[in-house]
Amino acid sequence: MVKEYKFEKIELSGLKGVNSKPSSDYQEVIHAHAKEGWELVQIFAPGTGSYGSASYIEIIFVREAN
Repeated sequence: MVKEYKFEKIELSGLKGVNSKPSSDYQEVIHAHAKEGWELVQIFAPGTGSYGSASYIEIIFVREAN
């Protein structure tokens, strides 16, 4: 079984680490991908902004390759 992966990056706005908000609704992104056969693997928020806070989140999906 061969799998394919997809990565969706969502920028965070606002004061990093205190009042960060996603630039788009991550729940809607997950539901839209699920309708296309993608399964959520992980939501990853690397600490790359000020004081180690994330400046974006990355949503990782997987599905069987055709």
